[in-house]
Amino acid sequence: MSGMINTEQDNQSRRIFLKSTLTGAISLAAFPALALAQEQDTTELSGREKDRKFNDKGPPLDEALVFEFVQKCHFDLDIVKSMLPKEPNLLNSCWDWGSGDFETGLGGASHMGNREIALYLIEHGARTNIFAATMLGHLDIVQGFLNRYPDMINCKGPHGISLMRHAEKGGKESKDVLDYLKTLSE
Repeated sequence: MSGMINTEQDNQSRRIFLKSTLTGAISLAAFPALALAQEQDTTELSGREKDRKFNDKGPPLDEALVFEFVQKCHFDLDIVKSMLPKEPNLLNSCWDWGSGDFETGLGGASHMGNREIALYLIEHGARTNIFAATMLGHLDIVQGFLNRYPDMINCKGPHGISLMRHAEKGGKESKDVLDYLKTLSE
């Protein structure tokens, strides 16, 4: 009987030993594979997802603040000047009106012909574009764009507003640009 108990105890001990050894071996073998799988997962992320995952710059700006800033950039320089120092990241923030209609503060100032606000934003580092250059009367910039990319004559800015309309809103400072655009439209 005692030999039988020993055999059962030995078998039990062997099972425990084998189970713990096998579990340990699987863990050791799986860990590098798990690390590799995690690395592969991150390499399959898009650039934007990687930026968010590894270069988190903090939470998005408050939507109400972005909306207010973009709205005020249409017509209220004093408020723009008070808001920007408090939240400098508003400078290039963008409001999504829906259906691909995105607007920055500079975009709002540009299609309203608000030269003072547009220049203030540009002086503080706003990303400028052909619409702002058109409204501001920068003929050399507009010609450069349109010589290189002629189809941009038909591109639309925020709210679907044309280059021609931006030039009209620029007034006398953008008269040369307006005249130039008219020659391209004929």
